Amino acid sequence: MKLVVGLGNPGSEYVGTRHNVGFEVLDALAERLGWCGKGEFNRLARSQFDGLTLDGRLTLSRGGEEKLLLLKPTTFMNVSGRSVQQAMSFFQLAPGDLMVVVDELALPAGRLRLRPSGSDGGHNGLKDIRRALGTDQYPRLRVGIDSPPPFVPGRDYVLQRFTPEQRASIDKAVPRAAAAVVTWADLGMEAAMNQFNAADDN
Repeated sequence: MKLVVGLGNPGSEYVGTRHNVGFEVLDALAERLGWCGKGEFNRLARSQFDGLTLDGRLTLSRGGEEKLLLLKPTTFMNVSGRSVQQAMSFFQLAPGDLMVVVDELALPAGRLRLRPSGSDGGHNGLKDIRRALGTDQYPRLRVGIDSPPPFVPGRDYVLQRFTPEQRASIDKAVPRAAAAVVTWADLGMEAAMNQFNAADDN
């Protein structure tokens, strides 16, 4: 079983903001898997683990199936770890069975970066997950949102909506990110990194 967590903030005022791109990827992933229609994730999801969940099975290219649980924490970004830890503990999952999808200031808008582990890079959601799990040895998929312009604090920038130019890049990146998660669950991290970490990926 694999747990895929998209990070963001709950509430309509945060829909479409840069910090919520993880939620967008989970919406696209559930739609790609045929578990819901466009924009239906939240309506069809169950409330559990301090979040919203959908689950189902992925048919693997090598034969067999893998169960996937998609989780959007509803705890607000900075305390996402509680939700992740509850789901990991309930299903007795190892860190390698977790994929966290987050926004990334250090990447151009729309660029994808998969890694099997690593530091939080200053991301408060990842920082809290590390605190809750006691490790940073879990896979993550970063979606670039551009760095803030001069004199704009990062904490303000991530809560703003994308510019039209950024939005065009993100709209291409979100379905690619969903495809990257499927590739990771199906073929493993190395195959996903080789396919989706390329510099010309948007």
